[in-house]
Order: sequence, then structure tokens, then C-alpha cells
Amino acid sequence: MWHLLVRVDVGKQCVQLLQRFYDPIDGKVTLNGYDVRSFNISFLRSLIGYVVQEPVLFSRSIGENIAYGNNERRVEMYEIIEAAKTANIHEFITSLQQGYDTLIGARGVELSGGQKQRVAIARALVKNPKILLLDEATSALDNDSEKAVQQSLEKVMKDRTCIIVAHRLSTIQNADK
Repeated sequence: MWHLLVRVDVGKQCVQLLQRFYDPIDGKVTLNGYDVRSFNISFLRSLIGYVVQEPVLFSRSIGENIAYGNNERRVEMYEIIEAAKTANIHEFITSLQQGYDTLIGARGVELSGGQKQRVAIARALVKNPKILLLDEATSALDNDSEKAVQQSLEKVMKDRTCIIVAHRLSTIQNADK
């Protein structure tokens, strides 16, 4: 497994090409030596976890928002909890009166920026992706929130390929490529 650092202007295009939002005009994008166009799009996207700068959260419970990361099957509560622990958000969730059943409001208005990002990381992890795409995942956060999210990312980047699009040096300081 390796972590890849790409310039931001090129990075967003790489993320979109890898997910096959569009295909290259010239050349090819490969995954383990295979042209991504040879993969079924649903299968390809099932391999990928994606965390964006401004995550889309729904006016549902925290647990439901995390479970949404794998809509191919019913996600069990123990999987939601494990993903939340890995994303460093479990302790916060369990401190809430209704825990994982806490409603977070439209677009997650009841959560801070760092909490939203960690819920988004847990959502991406609940399907245990082979590839994790992090598109400016910490750029909108204050220093304390960034540290918490960065700790989460360090845990989740182990044993999987990560492609990181970032402006902040602190986000990519541990990338190996």
C-alpha cells in the first residue's frame, strides 16, 4: 500500500478519473495494471472510500449518516461503532444523550466542522475500502479540529492505498509518494 500526493489542480481531476466520473481523452488510468474502463463502475466504486472538504450529511441520526457509506447492504451497528472508533468520533457520539440515535440536523448543523469530517471519515470506512480518496479533507478546519481529524486519518491510512488532495503540508507530511 502507498499514499500518493498530487498537486491540487491535478489532484481533483485524478480523483474524478479514478472514480470514472469521466474517462480520459488520451491515455488511460490504471488500477493494479488494469485500465479502470475495464471495471464495472459499481464494482470500481465499491473499492473506493471518498472524503471531501465539505461532507454532505443528512438530517438523520449520526448512526444512519455513517451507515450510508455502504448502501449495498444493511450495515450492522457493530460496524458503525468500529468505523466511528477508527475515525476518532465514537467517544463524542457516546457522550451525547441519544448516542448514535442523535439527530444532526440538515447538513449536520448540530456538529462542528471537525465532527462532520470525522463522521464523513467513518462513513467512508464503514465499507472497508481498498482505496481511500481524501479531497481537501482538512482544509476548512481550525487547528484543534485538524489535529483530531489528522489522527483519524493516520489510523485509517494503514493497509490501504490513499490518494490525498491537499493544500496543507500537515495533511500530507506522512505521504510516501
